[in-house]
Amino acid sequence: MLVTGWLVVTSDQEETGSALLGLQMGQMLWRVARNQQFQQEYSEQGYLPRECGRRTAAAADNVNHHRQGQGGIDIYQLLKARKSKEEQGFIDLEMLPPELSITILSYLNATDLCLASCVWQDLGKDEYLWQGQCKSTWGHCSIYNRRLPSEFSYRKLYMQLDEGSLTFNGNPTEGIEYFMSKGILNDHPEEVAKFIFYTRTLNWKMLRIYLDERRDVLDELVTLHNFSNQFLPNALREFFRHIHAPEERGEYLETLITKFSHRFCACNPALVREVGLSPDAVNVLCYSLILLSIDLSSPHVKNKMSKREFIRNTRRAAQNISEDFVGHLYDNVYLIGHVATS
Repeated sequence: MLVTGWLVVTSDQEETGSALLGLQMGQMLWRVARNQQFQQEYSEQGYLPRECGRRTAAAADNVNHHRQGQGGIDIYQLLKARKSKEEQGFIDLEMLPPELSITILSYLNATDLCLASCVWQDLGKDEYLWQGQCKSTWGHCSIYNRRLPSEFSYRKLYMQLDEGSLTFNGNPTEGIEYFMSKGILNDHPEEVAKFIFYTRTLNWKMLRIYLDERRDVLDELVTLHNFSNQFLPNALREFFRHIHAPEERGEYLETLITKFSHRFCACNPALVREVGLSPDAVNVLCYSLILLSIDLSSPHVKNKMSKREFIRNTRRAAQNISEDFVGHLYDNVYLIGHVATS
């Protein structure tokens, strides 16, 4: 956590139903196969009582007969078919159905997948796996939407994306130029903003420097946020998770709050009518929430601001906002915490 005189800043996809079901089935089949292997080995070595061993074998046979009756592949027989003791240490993924092997390897990160490719070369270099690695880390790249040549390699793309991210974390301008030179990103503010929005490997300090210099990208990045039906403090927290707040108050913070205020009102027209919010009122409330967050979270402030004091001070600057609404703002910060954490 970074505590400054102005803000406290801390550093912190939806699968489709069929994909999630596939992952669950892969985990289940893996556990069934592995448990059967352990039970067989322990029974043979005398670790299990004979009666328990017979029950285990009978249960395994029932599972196998049921699976065979459904036309499935008998994974347990694949395990039993292995001859030597050395082969019984770990399941050879090449003996399993390709779909199951790919599902198992999809749980690995890029480093472990590279290591796996040393053992199972064809499986570890599967393009489907490396496509998943790319899109899970860098959610949006312009190259994803292009017609790719037959010799295109997602494994090579992953290496380029990783190299570009490291370059960005050292020099953000050079990093973006690297992505564009490799054809990964189009030279357009909207495309750069989407890349930043869906990527979590970029250093937030370098990102803040880049956005401060590229206000056109910042504008596009703000429009990617959807604050519909969100309570104001929660929306502000989400905003600062993607666009980190500066350490001190200044022109950049004022720009962020102003852009957030207009976007919040644009996303909540009904709330604007009912509560009487306007971009100027939201701007005032945001500063009040930040100051309240500092007051309640800072160990250096002994006399914490009370709810009554917060309501009185806030309504002096935003008189058309109801007392109940301002009170709910206080309760949210008091219970959940700082609005500028990320």
